[in-house]
Amino acid sequence: MARKRAMGMSLLGIIFGVAFFVVTQAQTSGFETFFIRTILGTNGAIRISDRFQDVDGTVTKVSDDGQARFVFHSREGARYVEGIEYPKELRKATADFPGVTGVSEILQGAGVLNTVSRSHSVRIHGIRTREHIAVSDLEEQVIRGSIKNFRDDRQAILVGNRIAERLRLEPGDRVILAGSHESLHLRVAGIFETGVSQIDKSRIYLDLSTARSFLRKPHGGSIFQVGIRHPEDAPAVAAQMQETFAHRVVSWQEREKVWLDVFKALRVSSAITVSTIILLSGLGMFNVFAIMVIEKTRDVAILRSMGFSPGDISRIFLWQGALVLVLGIVFGCLLAAIATYGISRIPLRIRGIFSTDNFVVNWDFSHYLWAISIAIVVVAVASWIPARRAARIEPAKIIRETL
Repeated sequence: MARKRAMGMSLLGIIFGVAFFVVTQAQTSGFETFFIRTILGTNGAIRISDRFQDVDGTVTKVSDDGQARFVFHSREGARYVEGIEYPKELRKATADFPGVTGVSEILQGAGVLNTVSRSHSVRIHGIRTREHIAVSDLEEQVIRGSIKNFRDDRQAILVGNRIAERLRLEPGDRVILAGSHESLHLRVAGIFETGVSQIDKSRIYLDLSTARSFLRKPHGGSIFQVGIRHPEDAPAVAAQMQETFAHRVVSWQEREKVWLDVFKALRVSSAITVSTIILLSGLGMFNVFAIMVIEKTRDVAILRSMGFSPGDISRIFLWQGALVLVLGIVFGCLLAAIATYGISRIPLRIRGIFSTDNFVVNWDFSHYLWAISIAIVVVAVASWIPARRAARIEPAKIIRETL
């Protein structure tokens, strides 16, 4: 208490350091989690597409015991046959795979959507509505119109909101879908918004049978969107599926690797930057304790001559550091929780890689644990070094020097 200003500044540094660390991690991981949720709700956890051919031949090795061992070529060197050739059989095998929660067959193609005054190139996704809802958030993504009207009418269409804005479409409007073979007169059953700009300005949904007729693909040529119980296990499941089905299988982590690396870099960068606040507070505390040891040399010598052990002396300084640490952690975590809640209420309209109208935060207890751990390490080092020096003071030497 004798050095209120210096110790108070160190305490404030710990408080704000812990709070800022938690807040920045809550923001960066919040946007990352929201992005992952958007991707999983739009394109699924796993996608099964083209059948591959091992044009170089699989290398076979035979060991001494007569067992054959196969070395499989990477898919980068493989040749692909477009689409799934036998969708019924593969769907059944995929649905029986452990951990799979749903399988949606999708037929993709291209077309031009025409209204009275405008036209727009689109990417067609032919789906079975019930199957696709099981592996996506399409039902929640419909912002106008009805998914039920789309499911009940094979001549209905779901349109991305950016397409609807360009063509000035509303549910119930009539449009013409033109392709290389024929044109279809369709009714807009609903308008959806995924938040992913590239999808919302190019994708439309048709009934699968209607899409097959329009694209002149009565059999095969489709891909599968697969939902799994634990999306974080998608890479391992995808690798097993690829080896089993001999089709190209891509997990969402591989598909969105670039964006995931960006979020990871932002999270690590913010953690390093904010940790310097705690480090500077620790240096300030170290400076205060070091000066205190120098000023209290005679007092320490007197205590040692009265019977205090070196451990007793070091504990005096360590307990001071522990007191500052505990207060800093308690008030820092409290400030972090209040600030995180306040930030989550700030309006922020984002349309691009996802869609949100406010700051997205992630309430994760691990953020608090990391902040507390960093504070403990910094304060422990800042307290231990001066405490160790104070414990090594020899009372006889100090008394001789002061006589």
